[in-house]
Amino acid sequence: MDNADYTAIALRLANADLSSLDDLRAALHDEPWWADRLHEHDLDVLREVAAGIRRALDAMVAGDPDAVLAETNRLLEAHPPRPRLSGHGGEHDVPNWHVHVAGPDAPPATEVAAAAAWGLAQGVVDHGTRRWGRCGASGCGTYFLDTSTNQAKRFCSARCANRVHVAAFRARQRT
Repeated sequence: MDNADYTAIALRLANADLSSLDDLRAALHDEPWWADRLHEHDLDVLREVAAGIRRALDAMVAGDPDAVLAETNRLLEAHPPRPRLSGHGGEHDVPNWHVHVAGPDAPPATEVAAAAAWGLAQGVVDHGTRRWGRCGASGCGTYFLDTSTNQAKRFCSARCANRVHVAAFRARQRT
């Protein structure tokens, strides 16, 4: 079980446009073992999970640890991980040992929901609640985890930061 990957899944789900199955599949493009098995009925479950993650992230940004605890625990209760040891995918008959958060026959939404809930919880354990943010670029609003040394990240990406800084520079030049 790679908790960093599960934290990334939680963030991708929170930031995803989940208006269609194709959008959900695009958000989970790095996990084709989930994305390829998703169906329309998985959207409703994962929309609820994404909303819960966003509520927890908003609580972190607002500095409300009680709400972080409550929202994260709600997600874990509704979508508990059920770890299973797996040894598939190895080369030369040597198993590639790893842990899945759901049983082998679980629907993809069950596994994605459990992975996202677990990833959010582990992200809080590993990084606390002060390293999470929301992009400061106008019209963006993407959530991020600030792993920088100085914990001063204000934007989700260099693209958003550059856009804001170029706009500020141009505004100064006009005056």
